[in-house]
Amino acid sequence: MSVALSSESKCFNGKLGFYRHYSTSCNGEMHFAVYQPPQANYEPVPVLYFLSGLTCTEENFMAKAGAQRFAAKYGLMLVVPDTSPRNTGISGEDEDWDFGTGAGFYVDATVEPWASHYRMYSYVVDELPAVIAENFPAIPDRQSIFGHSMGGHGALVCAMRNPQQYKSVSAFAPIAAPIRCAWGQKAFSRYLGEDLEAWPAYDACELVKQVGYHSQILIDQGTADKFLPEQLLVDIFDKACAEVDQPLNLRYQEGYDHSYYFIASFIEDHIRHHAIALLQ
Repeated sequence: MSVALSSESKCFNGKLGFYRHYSTSCNGEMHFAVYQPPQANYEPVPVLYFLSGLTCTEENFMAKAGAQRFAAKYGLMLVVPDTSPRNTGISGEDEDWDFGTGAGFYVDATVEPWASHYRMYSYVVDELPAVIAENFPAIPDRQSIFGHSMGGHGALVCAMRNPQQYKSVSAFAPIAAPIRCAWGQKAFSRYLGEDLEAWPAYDACELVKQVGYHSQILIDQGTADKFLPEQLLVDIFDKACAEVDQPLNLRYQEGYDHSYYFIASFIEDHIRHHAIALLQ
């Protein structure tokens, strides 16, 4: 599981690197970013995964969120995968901004031609952690996960389906009920097919009622987010949590939109949320 370094920069006395490797899950080259805090120079550190949203790459979060300052403060390694395979040769892969390239939705596709490459769930949960453990000074049994929009959906799904792997989870403006919104229906119908029984396994609202999560979930949602009413449906997730007494800290942030300006405004709260779980 060797990786190749594309670029590296010093950042808050740690180092930010961009890497590429051959992925068996996605059957091709995948890219990811890693921020190693200064503490990693002396000892292994916990790992915090961030899953990005539609159209993003492994670079957006590292460039825009301002997270490295707080990862250095708390001694956490940040790992950010790309949002999909790229350049697979699948016909139609680049036609839509909300499906295909940059829009893997963190599911394992079961319908061809997508099933041959688009297996982002397995990549995030199984393959990438193994790559990180082998190539970086990480503590494998201390992992947490968070994300934004499509990545918020992915983080919630990964955490609830693998509660022993992830010690904490949080999200910024997640696509919280993909079965009920246009983004999710478009992606699931093409990646997972018309067998609707397969869809709930990747829907946070369904999962929280089926399996829940072992600790409080943190979600920040901007009230000026144009996607909130029809695509994100965070209120439905709130109700689902209430039904099963799942601890949820849902914070509506007045006037904030869906951008990285919103993420940067509250990133320290999220990293602290995960640090408390990872460092205890």
